[in-house]
Parts: sequence; C-alpha cells; structure tokens
Amino acid sequence: MRSLMIALFVLLPCLGQAAPTWQVISTEPGRRIEIDRVNMKREDGNRVVVLARLVLEKEINDPASGGNYRIVESLTRYECLQRNSATLKRTYYRNEEDVLREEELKGGSLPVLGGTLDDKVLREVCRPESPAEMQAAIDKANEAAAKLKAANQALIEKEKAKAARKPVRRPVSRVARPARAGSDAAAQQPSVHWGYSGAGGPEHWHRLDPRFKLCGSGQRQSPIDIRDGIRVDLEPIRFNYRPTSFHIVDNGHSIEAKVSSGSMSVAGKTYDLFSIHFHRPSEEVINGRRFDLSAHLVHKSDDGALAVVAVLMEKGPENPFVQTLWNNLPLEKNIVVGVANSMIDPASFLPAERNYYTYMGSLTTPPCTEGVLWMVLKQPVHVSQEQIDIFSRFYPNNARPVQPGFGRVIKEGR
Repeated sequence: MRSLMIALFVLLPCLGQAAPTWQVISTEPGRRIEIDRVNMKREDGNRVVVLARLVLEKEINDPASGGNYRIVESLTRYECLQRNSATLKRTYYRNEEDVLREEELKGGSLPVLGGTLDDKVLREVCRPESPAEMQAAIDKANEAAAKLKAANQALIEKEKAKAARKPVRRPVSRVARPARAGSDAAAQQPSVHWGYSGAGGPEHWHRLDPRFKLCGSGQRQSPIDIRDGIRVDLEPIRFNYRPTSFHIVDNGHSIEAKVSSGSMSVAGKTYDLFSIHFHRPSEEVINGRRFDLSAHLVHKSDDGALAVVAVLMEKGPENPFVQTLWNNLPLEKNIVVGVANSMIDPASFLPAERNYYTYMGSLTTPPCTEGVLWMVLKQPVHVSQEQIDIFSRFYPNNARPVQPGFGRVIKEGR
C-alpha cells in the first residue's frame, strides 16, 4: 500500500498541494460528473491522470461498509488513443467532507465502454482540439489494430512452419488415457478461439478458458425459451435515446455499433447505452419461436450493472436504422470505423409498442457473466430480406442455443 501511495504522489504531485477545483462536465437527472482540471496531469500526449467524481442527488447504500454515500471520487489514468483506463484510487463520501471509505486499486488498464462515466471523462480530458486531430486519433487507433492483427498472423504462420518441420513420429501402441480435468495435459491443449460451431462452439466455451466457466456451470444463463411468464403490469422502460455519432466494427462474432450517448431507466435505476449488436437467428425464443434477427442494446449503470434491451426482427419493409449501419460496414474484421458524416437514432429503431418480457440472465457470449437484467420487447420490428441476407453473409448463424431456465421467474407485461 505504501508503494502505491508513493506512486500516486509521483503521478500527481500537485494533488497534495492544491485542493481540487471541480468543473462540471456532465449533468443528468439525479447526478452530475465533475473533474479537477487544475490538478490534471498529462504524462505524455497519450496518457492523462485526473481526479473525477460522481455527485448523486440521493444517497446510495454501500454493501461493502453498510453505510450510505452520495459522492464517489476516482483517481484514474486514461490512455487516450487506446481508450483504456486504470482506476488507481476510489473514495466514497457521505457528503462533501465526510469519508465513508476508500480503496486503492492495483488492477490493470481496461477498455472504456461508450456511454459510461469513464467514457464521459475520457472524452473530456482527451478531447482533440480540431476535427482533423480527432480523425488522426482514430487513424492511429486503427493503425495500431492493423499492426496487432499482422503480428498475430505472423505468429500463426511461424507456428505453422515450426509444426511442418517437426519429424513425423510413429504411433506407439499404448492405451490412451483421458486427461484429468485440470491436469497439465488438458492445460497444454492448443487454444481455440470461441465461436458458434466446431471445437470453439457454445458447447465447448466453458472449457476454452477458465474465465468462461460460467458458460457451462451457471444457473442463470441466457438465452432461454421465454414462456409461461407471470402476466403483470410492468413498469414502463423510460428510454432517453437521441441521435448520436457512432463507430462500427465487425468484431469477429457480430456487427457492433458503439455509441456514446443515450440511456434508459427502469425500476428507479439508469443505465447508459454503449453498444448495439445483432444475432441471426434471434437468440431470444418466444414460446418456441425464433425470429429472423435480433438486436441487443447493451447498457451499463454507474455501479457496473448490465441491462440488455432485445429487439426482435422479422421480414418486412426495409429498416432505415439497420440500413444506416449496413451502409457503413467495415471492410475488415476488428477494425473500428469512425463514421463522420452519419448519425443514428436508437429511438427510431424501437417498436411503437414497448411492452416487454423480463428476467435475470447472463451475457450470451463468453465469459457469460450473470446478473444481467434482460428486457425483451414483445413487438418485433421489420427488416427487409436483403438486409437479412447482408448480415447472413457475415454471420449465417451466431445465436447461442437456448439455456436451461432452472426455475427462473419470467415476467410478461400485459
């Protein structure tokens, strides 16, 4: 702990000398985000260390201490080009001066998700001074991704050549013994990238990486066959979507649009929208029926909770929202494309009727994280056959099979 504190003072010597001067950078119902711009330290042209805080109108209970807090202060290092962040220290306050508890963190850098608190701070402290500099930042990020892709391919080719040079061994007549679970023999098996068929298919996900174990052992996995729901008057979802710029990427598993604005609220909690991706056919099954496509609008709250709004899609007239995304499809996988001259409005993609099914589940892709709030809109939207065919050329089947319900409660809005 002492070494970490010394590191913090090296990173931000001025914090020990000047009291924070807070500047509001974002205000939303029930909360605001502030940064200490005066004491902000730029390590180089790419890294910025800044003190930021989230100020809430109402107190929130802290499970770790049992007390209530209204302000969360975070000392964070941001990597602008890579869009990564590493939180160095976090302090919870009952009020402006009364500290509830603090924690020093030693975790590494993590990607910053669009629409989150970290995203709002990063965009403020890493803001380019001109559109030309913004495009330059995107170009550098894509260049780095392309170099990484080339390096990975070179490594693969090197391993193939090494394997080809190995002498062929004659088979030894012996009885093969299966490797024990967790044994060295099992650990030495060549790694397989997860996918939707073959050795990397859904039935094998939990064996591909220790971090994916919930994919095989979880009791609240998604998707499920939604049937026999309890018909009740569900609280309406309050969507606060608006037109936004976006980035788009073919991430190797789906077409994904990354957005940086918009939120939805339900049960007194607000979740920021940060990603929209697609599945063919729909992962959601309603009384045994799948749809042509589905879209997952993925949200995250300030406390890290995840919520997914699923939009079912069936064949009909062309969908303008989907067409805007398809118009900007990237030419290569894993290259993030910044769309400069077009915007999308997620609100325009939602069906007119917003009634929904809801249950607690998981992410439908590794690591299959549980505790995800699912809201599946009952009314499907239309998408043309041509638009379905375009997605099918990329991903003819990227839907995880239905998972056991294990007696979970499903609510259906009536």
